[in-house]
Amino acid sequence: MKDIQELKDLNAKQIWHPMGHPGDLQANAPTIIDRAEGVRITDIDGHETIDAVGGLWCANLGYSNDVVKQAISDQLSKLPYYSAFAGTSNAPAIEAAETVVNFFKPDGMARAFFTSGGSDSVETALRLSRQYHRLRGQPQRIKFLSLKKGYHGTHFGGASVNGNARFRTAYEPLLPGCYHLPSPYSYRNPFNESDPAKLAQLVAQTMEDEILFQDPSTIAAFILEPIQGAGGVIVYHESFMKLARDICDKYGILMISDEVITGFGRTGDWSGARHWGVQPDMMTTAKGITSAYFPVGATLLNAKVAETFESDQSGEGGIFHGYTYSAHPVGMAAVNACLSETLRLDLKSNAAARGTQLYNGLKTLQEEFDVIGDVRGGHGLMAAIELVSDRGTKTPMDMPSLKRAHKACYQSGTMVRMGGNNLLMSPPLTLTEADVSKILDDLRVGLKAI
Repeated sequence: MKDIQELKDLNAKQIWHPMGHPGDLQANAPTIIDRAEGVRITDIDGHETIDAVGGLWCANLGYSNDVVKQAISDQLSKLPYYSAFAGTSNAPAIEAAETVVNFFKPDGMARAFFTSGGSDSVETALRLSRQYHRLRGQPQRIKFLSLKKGYHGTHFGGASVNGNARFRTAYEPLLPGCYHLPSPYSYRNPFNESDPAKLAQLVAQTMEDEILFQDPSTIAAFILEPIQGAGGVIVYHESFMKLARDICDKYGILMISDEVITGFGRTGDWSGARHWGVQPDMMTTAKGITSAYFPVGATLLNAKVAETFESDQSGEGGIFHGYTYSAHPVGMAAVNACLSETLRLDLKSNAAARGTQLYNGLKTLQEEFDVIGDVRGGHGLMAAIELVSDRGTKTPMDMPSLKRAHKACYQSGTMVRMGGNNLLMSPPLTLTEADVSKILDDLRVGLKAI
């Protein structure tokens, strides 16, 4: 291993990082994280902080779960890899499929297709939704609807349905036939409507109008996050997802619930859709499926979709799509161990309790600091504060000030994430009451810095 100074000298010289400008990262070298334990990370200089980012919405179990580590080690010793393409399988994959489907049976899920992560899972869902309609004699159903502010990964399909121009503009033209609806975002929306229930109705009406304009018989699926994550932890009114489900059913459109962030307890329940009493046709998952101990994702399908493929006699139901590491045996061992621990520790209940504590604390900070324009969360351990330079005009806080607040939080002892003019939090679901208090104290330090 190189010494600390050598690593600092090499930092960002050869490696390009996701979600950053290479030149900027060379001029302002990234923080080098050296080790992690529990809910805390330590950088290469020995500075320890609470990881209120949870890796990237994914370190649900924290960093010290020996059960998951041992399962990975044991599987590496027995079968470090074999393909799961048609003709071969492995025992951990068979067990993992049963485990994951059982997690989401209350959501109507019946089958699992394993991937290498969330972007892969979204790509899989988009492809299978088109193929589903072809099998039903409607090959013209190729279009997709999604929400502005939504995030669905970085593949061409996912980027095409993404609702943030930052992830799209540099790579256009993208997949044709993707149309974006306003987000039910009560703090900022084109209707100037602050009542969440009325806003849900307006967005639903816009959705139906767009469907009729496009011709319902051309639309394959509507994809949405039950709570928008990277877009700023945007929580809809409880009626919105039900309204969208009814519209999808009315016009024969599949609903894809993107649960990459919200699945496996993050929201205080095992799925985000369950909060709103909705059963989607497909679900995309990753992150909490292994708590980031191994890169795994899964696309889940309900019985209606599964039966269409499995009963096909034409030969068109073959799934000629997949990944080298789909159902990787080491990843599948990680899934089985992680989800067993997730249930044993009842992470969803702790996420609900600590999430309420965090949300209430953020609302208190909002009363203290008028740079906080909006506080969002209240459903498990995902929260955001939107920073503004003027509450009356809702003018977004400038980037230098955001960076100053972020740095002050980190120096005080908490890592948070910047996203637009938001500070985002998605800590491990093993967080304690004292950990939440520490996060709130460090946020206060960061806010005082601006």
